[in-house]
Amino acid sequence: QLRYSVPEDREPGSSVGDLAKDLGVEVGSLAARKLRLVSEGGQRHFQVDLAAGVLLLDSRLDREALCGQSPTCSLHLQLVMENPLQLHRVEVDVLDVNDNAPQFPKPEVVLEITEVANPGTRLPLEVAEDPDMGSNSISTYELSPSEHFTLSINVRGDGVKMPEIVLEKALDRERVAVHHLTLTALDGGNPVKSGTVKVTIHVLDANDNPPVCDPPISTVYLKENMPVGTLVTKLNVTDLDEGPNRDVEYSFKISNNAPGKFTKLFSLDPRTGEIRTKGPLDYEESSAYEIVVRARDKGSPAMEGHCHLRVELIDVNDNSPEIVLTSLSSPVPEDATLGTVIALIGVKDSDSGDNGQVHLQIAKELPFKLVSSFKEHFSLVTNGPLDREKASGYNITVRAMDSGSPQRATQKTFYLRIADVNDNAPNFSNPFDTAHVQENALPGTSVFSVSASDPDEGSNAKLSYSILHNGMQDVPISTYFRIDQDNGTIYTVRALDYEQDKVFQVPVEVKDAGSPALSSTAVVHVFVLDENDNAPTIVYPSVPKGSAFHQTIPALAEPGYLVTKIVAIDADSGHNAWLSYQLQENAEALPFQVERRSGEIRVAQTLRESEDPHRLVVEVRDNGTPSLSASVVLVISPEENHVQDFSKSLDLPKSSPKDTNLTLYLIISLVSISLV
Repeated sequence: QLRYSVPEDREPGSSVGDLAKDLGVEVGSLAARKLRLVSEGGQRHFQVDLAAGVLLLDSRLDREALCGQSPTCSLHLQLVMENPLQLHRVEVDVLDVNDNAPQFPKPEVVLEITEVANPGTRLPLEVAEDPDMGSNSISTYELSPSEHFTLSINVRGDGVKMPEIVLEKALDRERVAVHHLTLTALDGGNPVKSGTVKVTIHVLDANDNPPVCDPPISTVYLKENMPVGTLVTKLNVTDLDEGPNRDVEYSFKISNNAPGKFTKLFSLDPRTGEIRTKGPLDYEESSAYEIVVRARDKGSPAMEGHCHLRVELIDVNDNSPEIVLTSLSSPVPEDATLGTVIALIGVKDSDSGDNGQVHLQIAKELPFKLVSSFKEHFSLVTNGPLDREKASGYNITVRAMDSGSPQRATQKTFYLRIADVNDNAPNFSNPFDTAHVQENALPGTSVFSVSASDPDEGSNAKLSYSILHNGMQDVPISTYFRIDQDNGTIYTVRALDYEQDKVFQVPVEVKDAGSPALSSTAVVHVFVLDENDNAPTIVYPSVPKGSAFHQTIPALAEPGYLVTKIVAIDADSGHNAWLSYQLQENAEALPFQVERRSGEIRVAQTLRESEDPHRLVVEVRDNGTPSLSASVVLVISPEENHVQDFSKSLDLPKSSPKDTNLTLYLIISLVSISLV
């Protein structure tokens, strides 16, 4: 058996041993004897150089891969030669070379130690690994300098060195929370190789610090109209501890002296410390809120701090003015004097400052004005004349506006009724009216209806009519006419006679029922319309009824000779008094004719000698409907040597004073009709 040794770091092709020499065989015979190498493993690490008779490395050897942590590392080979057949065993020791540096399992080690740990506390560390063996393996450990920690190395029973970190000085996590060290493992090789690991030591917190509010007392200004859920503030609380000792829970602190009304309006997030609104805020209900928040950590024992927060609300113009009608005097008489108090009005606005300053106004065209009585109270007084007949009432709109921005306003409308005063006299539609009535109309006949109006109302507008006595007629006018006091219709009291009275002036008075009563008058001219109720009257010749008028004429009277003239009158007027004259028809033809309009009787044809007297019936007829007439009988006797007495024949009656009055009345009637 041959034994060789070779360092693991030899290059392939390096000589391991001289086989020919060690086997005592000639180099030249190795080929003939077919020397060959048979490896015991599946891998070939060596080869035989038959020409030189030496054993060569076929590949680089890695002792750590071949033998691991075994103290010895040997490879076993078999050499076979023929002629004669021989088997030789070769053992090659692979020598360790310091080709591996110490290596820790992890590049970084994290350790934890409580900040209240006592000095001397040990923190075990993981050992480093070095595949090399012997002196090339790990020799010692070194720790980077530290104020608080040192290194201690213990040796196990198997000779492995165990590093430990020892606490030399008390820790304070709030001052240094993490310590960073470097642990170095050194082997015994030459040159020395080393491996390092970063050691991070976290100082575990102890609950030795309470939560602290920054600032401990704060003030937040918030508008009152902010929507629900608005962030009021987020508390700034710090706790120098960590972990559960640093986790802070927030809650409202409510004391008996400070009832927690604010809890209905504000919400508190127990984790984040955010305070938000959860109800509508109203400045008018409360202008500020004092809130105390408890900040409590989760340490054991738990520690707590307190945050004092004052929430001051900023008034927003969110309330409209309110109008209160304290008193209203309605109706008010239309003759009320200037400055009469109509209503008392109060206003209020729940806002403050300019938002609560209220101004009132009404329409300028109204006959009223607002007078400030005292703060937030106003009087509505008359500022002009009132006239119920022009305006029976007023819709008064009072508008209240505050001084906020944006401005808010409200309005209130109420109705003021104006009471009537009897300040208007009745008024006829026409102060002069004309009416006509037939002269023989039955008593009670409606003649005319007067109409008056009064712009007042109620009893002040209740009218009554009456006829006044004007003294123009000899007989009181009330004996001819009466008037319905309610509707103003004028009726006749008796039948009227045109021939006696042709026109009447009827003064009518209308009076209201006010106090004092007011009145006015109108004149109604009633014209009596003539009827054909009078037959013509023959005034010449005047003969008794049933007698005849005898008239003599010359026997030789020529045609055209005026025999006589019939004179008649008619008490009627107009067409009823237009008279016409005619001869009644006779069986024999008469030598006379009558002028139709003048009533003159003339000779129509030459008379014969010794003619008998002629009897003529002259009829006088008016133009009325129906026509009335009168007649006279004339006996005309022709005589010789007759001299006509014209003075007698033409002796007409003089007009009487009554006829003169009749003419005057006719003139007055015509003038009045023309004026109307």
